Amino acid sequence: MKPLPIGKLPAALLRKFIDKISIEDEQVVLGPSIGEDVAVIRLGNKLLVAKTDPVTFATDLLGWYAVHVNANDIATTGVRPRWFLATILLPEQSAREEAEKIFDQILSACNSLEITLVGGHTEITYDFKRPVVVGCMLAEAEEQPIITTSGAKPGDDIVLTKGIAIEGTALLAREAAQTLHSFALSEDLTQRAANYLFSPGISVVKEALTAYSKVTVNCMHDPTEGGLSTGLLEIASAARVGILVEENKIPILAECKAICESLDLNPLGLLASGALIITLPRSEASKLLELLHQIGINASIIGKVVKAEEGLKMLTATGIRDLPQFERDELARFLDSQATDKPNLPLPGFQQP
Repeated sequence: MKPLPIGKLPAALLRKFIDKISIEDEQVVLGPSIGEDVAVIRLGNKLLVAKTDPVTFATDLLGWYAVHVNANDIATTGVRPRWFLATILLPEQSAREEAEKIFDQILSACNSLEITLVGGHTEITYDFKRPVVVGCMLAEAEEQPIITTSGAKPGDDIVLTKGIAIEGTALLAREAAQTLHSFALSEDLTQRAANYLFSPGISVVKEALTAYSKVTVNCMHDPTEGGLSTGLLEIASAARVGILVEENKIPILAECKAICESLDLNPLGLLASGALIITLPRSEASKLLELLHQIGINASIIGKVVKAEEGLKMLTATGIRDLPQFERDELARFLDSQATDKPNLPLPGFQQP
C-alpha cells in the first residue's frame, strides 16, 4: 500500500471519514466538517467551544506552540480561549530538564493569554523519535452566534491580517539556515525570518477578538497548513461560495518572498499561521482596518467572496486565473525533499482542520 504523505490527510480522504459520522445529539451545535476548526456543544444556556491540535515540530518552542495554535482556532469563533489541557509524550531517554522546559513553555504561553492550565497527562512513550504535545483548548460563550468558516457570504470583502507566510518562513529559517546561506541569503535576513514567530507573531487572538467585538464579521479562519490558498479553499468549501483575490494586494512579507524565491517555493502554499482571514460586509471593512491599525496590526483587503459558480480565482497582472492549490504544504514538500539525502532531518507535524 502506498504510504500517505507527511502533513494532514488529503481533503477527499478526510471527507470520507467525516461522512461516516452521524451526530444525533441535539446538544452538538457544530460538529466535524471540512474547514471548521472547532466543536461547539450547548450546555444549558451556555456554549462550550472545544479544540484539539497536536504539535510535533522539532523545536525548542514545542509547548509554546501547542498553546497558541489551539488558542487561535478558538479565537476565530469570536470567543476568548479560557482553559487548556496538554498531553505531553516524551521519547525514551528524555531528561527531566526536557519535560520541565516543555511544561514551563505551556504555562508561560497560557499566562500570556490569560488561559488557565487545568490538566493533562505526561509520559515517556515507547519508540517515539521526538516529543509530541497534544493540546485541548476550551472556552465558554453565551448562547450567541458563533463565527464559523461557513459564515462567509457573497459580497463580503476578504481581509488578511499581518501577511504571509509567518510560520512557514520562520520554520524554514530555523530548520534550513545553512541551505539558505548557500543561496547567499544573509544571516541577518534569516534571523529576522526566524523571529517571525514573535514579530509579527503567530497568535491571532487579539485581532480575532477585536474584529468580533467591534464590527460585523461573517467568517474568520486562520490559514495553517497549505497556506493562504488552502485557507481560502477551506472557506469556499465550508461556505459553498467562490473566492476572487487580487495577487498584487496579498501582503507577502519581504523575508518570506526572499526565502521562497531561493528555495523555489510558492508563498501562497506555505504554512501561514499568524495571519487571519476575515470576511465581512464591504461597509464594515474600512472600519476594521482602522481598528486593527489602532492596536498595531497591519491588515489588507485582498479580494472578495463571490458566488460558488464563479469558482476560486486570482486576478493577476496578466488576467484572471485559477487560485493555486496545493496537495501538501510547501514547507513539508521542501523538508521532505531534503530528507531524501538527510534521513535524520526532522519533519514537522501539522494541525488538522
